Amino acid sequence: MAKLVPEKISSSLSKQLKPVYLISGDETLLVNEASSEIRKHARKQGYSQHEVHHVEGSFNWDNLLMSANTMSLFAEKKIIEVRIKNGKPGDAGGKALKAYCAQVPDDTLLVLVLPKIDKRSENTAWHKAVASVGDTLTIWPIGIKQLPRWIETRLHAAGLSAEPQAIDILCAKVEGNLLAAVQEIEKLKLLSDSKVIDATSMAAAVTDSARYNVFDLVDKAMSGDARAAVECLAGLKAEGNSAPVILWALVNQARTLAQVLEFMQAGDSFDVAAQKSKVWKNKINLVRRASQRCKLKDMHWLLRHCSHADRIIKGIDNGDVWNELMDISLNLSGVMALSKRSQKVALS
Repeated sequence: MAKLVPEKISSSLSKQLKPVYLISGDETLLVNEASSEIRKHARKQGYSQHEVHHVEGSFNWDNLLMSANTMSLFAEKKIIEVRIKNGKPGDAGGKALKAYCAQVPDDTLLVLVLPKIDKRSENTAWHKAVASVGDTLTIWPIGIKQLPRWIETRLHAAGLSAEPQAIDILCAKVEGNLLAAVQEIEKLKLLSDSKVIDATSMAAAVTDSARYNVFDLVDKAMSGDARAAVECLAGLKAEGNSAPVILWALVNQARTLAQVLEFMQAGDSFDVAAQKSKVWKNKINLVRRASQRCKLKDMHWLLRHCSHADRIIKGIDNGDVWNELMDISLNLSGVMALSKRSQKVALS
C-alpha cells in the first residue's frame, strides 16, 4: 500500500494503476478532482464503463459484489465508484470489502470515496484489506496559511500569474471556499487581457457582479460625497463583500492621495505630483478635487486608521472593522467622524 498525496497522484497513476483506491477527505472539490484523475487514467487503459454507488440508508452491499463479478456483454473493463457518506461501511460493508479485496476481479477498478476517516477506522479489518491491495489518498484541508500558495498554483495551471497583493484579495474574497476560488480563476481566464493579474484587476474581477462596487465607494469618497459613500459601503456590506477587499481599495487611494500631497508640499504642481504618483488619467479630476480639500496630516491620520482596521481583520486589535471602514470612508470624503482628540484615543 502507498499513501498518495494530491500533488503526486497523476505521476503515480501514470506508472501503475492499482485495483483499489481509497480517497478520504472533507474538501469536496479536491476529493472530486482526485477521483476524476483516477477515472481519466483508467479510461486510457480501457476502463470504459463507470458505475457509481451511494452508500446510505439500506444500501445492499451484495449489489457491489454482484456488479464486480458480472462480466460485461462486450467484456469491457469497468470502474466501480462507491461513495460512503458517513465514512463507515458497517458490518455488511466491511465483510463485502474484505471479500472483494480477497479476490479482486481483473477487469474492475474499485474507487472508494469517504469523508475524513479517523485512526480507529484505519485500524479496521476492511481498511487493512483495502490497503493490502490498493493505495490510499488522504485529502487535507487547505488552511488560511496554505491558501495563497494553493491559489498561486491554480493560477499557474490556468496559464496566469498574479501579484502577491492580488492573491491576497482573492483569498479574502473566497474565505477558504476552494470551489469559489476555482470559479473566480476561470472568470479571470475569460475576462483578463493580461497573463499577469495585478491587484486592481483582481479587485475589479471579484466585485464586478455586485450592485455596489468598491471602486464606486472610493470615487464617491474622493469626490467628497459622504452620504453616497456611506450608502455604498452599507450596500457592499449587505451584499456580503469582503472587508479586506474594501480596505485595500480605500488604502490604495489614500496612499496615492498622500503621495500627491507630499510632492505638492515639496513644491511640485498638482500635474507633476499626479504624474510622479502614477495617478490614472480617469482619476485625475477626482484626485485634484480631493487634494484641494484634504491636508497631508489628515491623510497620515487616515492611513493610521487603515492600519488599525487591518489589525482588526487579522485579529491583532479589538474593534468592529465595519465601523472602522465607515470612519475611513467619511474621512476620505472630508468628514471627520471623530475629533482629533478622539482619534488619538481610538488609535492608541
